[in-house]
Amino acid sequence: MKKRLLLLGFAMIIGILSACADQPQTSEEPNKYEGDFSYDIQDFEYKNQDGDMVSSEDLKGKFWVVDFIFTNCTSACPPMTANMSKLQSELKEAGLSDQVRLVSFTMDPNHDSPKVLKDYAQKFDAEFTNWDLLTGYSQEEIKKLSIESFKAFLKRTEVQDPAEGQPGYNYVHSSSLYIVSPNGKAIKKYNGNTMDPSVVENMVKDLKAYIN
Repeated sequence: MKKRLLLLGFAMIIGILSACADQPQTSEEPNKYEGDFSYDIQDFEYKNQDGDMVSSEDLKGKFWVVDFIFTNCTSACPPMTANMSKLQSELKEAGLSDQVRLVSFTMDPNHDSPKVLKDYAQKFDAEFTNWDLLTGYSQEEIKKLSIESFKAFLKRTEVQDPAEGQPGYNYVHSSSLYIVSPNGKAIKKYNGNTMDPSVVENMVKDLKAYIN
């Protein structure tokens, strides 16, 4: 009887040790850049408004703010770009220009060449010290980046009887501005399709909190 009890006790100890061994072990540090979500941004290397190559590797170690635009857009993109310009000014005033980059991806790479993007951004008083407007990829590439990395919808639609000077297509797209952390994860988004000053104010406040 004693021998049976000893064997049973031994089996229970082995079972407990095995269960402990099956528990997942992790050595990951807590994420100091917690936000509303955490989306991994895929690697990329594209051409900016000056024809220089800019990659996701170049942006590591800094916060960056992202939007998706196209220069023929007449609805959401102008206020989005105006907000990016305002954000750039506010970051400069706060002494954060060297710690935050701005990145605008065109959704219309076939039309939006580096020169077209530069001319467009200059209409919004953009400074190119810490703001890159990117192109030089296929339509499928930017759709994949938008949907998979930012969980942001993007669809090209055909336009019947376009207005004079406008192309025969449009893009249904996100009008959000996204904060990406120094470790390459999208963590927060804001409504870019409004001129409400609180949007930029909240972005600056949140960036200050992360950086400080």
